[in-house]
Amino acid sequence: MAGGGWDPTSLPVQPGLYINFKEAAAAQIKGGARGVVAIPLKAFTGGTATAKTFYTTSSETEAAALFGSANIQSIKFALQGGAKEVLVYTMPASATAQDYTDMRAAYDTRPFNVFVFDGEYSTTEQAATKTWVTTNRGEGKHFMIVIGGNATTDADPTQGNARTTLNADENIINLIEGVVIDGTAYTSSQFAPWVAGKIAGTQINRSVTYESVPANDVTKRLTNSQIDTALKAGSMVLTHDGEKVKIVQGLTTSKKKIRSIRARQAISNDVTKTAADAYIGKIDNNADGQAALIGAIKAYLETLEVANVLTAPIVTLDPQHPSVGDSVFLAISYVEVDSMERIFLTINV
Repeated sequence: MAGGGWDPTSLPVQPGLYINFKEAAAAQIKGGARGVVAIPLKAFTGGTATAKTFYTTSSETEAAALFGSANIQSIKFALQGGAKEVLVYTMPASATAQDYTDMRAAYDTRPFNVFVFDGEYSTTEQAATKTWVTTNRGEGKHFMIVIGGNATTDADPTQGNARTTLNADENIINLIEGVVIDGTAYTSSQFAPWVAGKIAGTQINRSVTYESVPANDVTKRLTNSQIDTALKAGSMVLTHDGEKVKIVQGLTTSKKKIRSIRARQAISNDVTKTAADAYIGKIDNNADGQAALIGAIKAYLETLEVANVLTAPIVTLDPQHPSVGDSVFLAISYVEVDSMERIFLTINV
């Protein structure tokens, strides 16, 4: 089914629902299936899985049987982070660049919420993945990506921030520190699947800011000024506050809030699916049909308003573009509800 953005000077040909997002109207939605993390698994010896095949798993026991207990750390992290399930694509041994291209093309045909690599770090594949998510967004398929670095880049936040700048995109999260769990150090790339699971499993009317991380420490403790610099760059930073490790702020590499972007993705996915199931090709493009479509979307948004995802939703026919023939143009606006993340106190004594 077609979808994505539209240009009033060159309207799409295929039937579908086309949405233009305006920065002034933050898209917020709650609904639909959530919590699916996509992981291209590097190794699966000792299990029953075969190469270049999709598998869906929701438990460590099931994953161990499919892929071998020694190969499922990324899957375990994603599930522990909160993912409902993991959509695994098995990579062939000694995978080539073409195999990675084939993997991305295969995932184009499957729904998921967050993509993350199997603990590996490759600047080449990160660049290709950035192009991939941009292309998919333009075609109406929305998901997030979590990336990280290796031990060398984790030790130097300037390198992590440089990776953030290189991969600046509203759909990409870049973790710049690794963690230590029960004496074992994991690089940011190795721990990225936990972050992916946390993002996928968090409701879109909630933020991952200040979420606790199941680690004893970070591999590199940053100073306050280094944390400020990283946040200004759009990096995801972990910190040890003296008691526990936590996410400092839920940001994408484009310096936008993860909560806001996930809600924008949700409205696109959910409204598009609803339109395809109940409206496209099924109702007349006249006053009654248009009113039915507007009423359904408005009711949907009002449900989200009750859930504190958004406020003041407005859905009308777009006065700039006449809805005639088989085309309907809607103008949708509402105000984003953000999480309370900064509290300023003035204490008079």
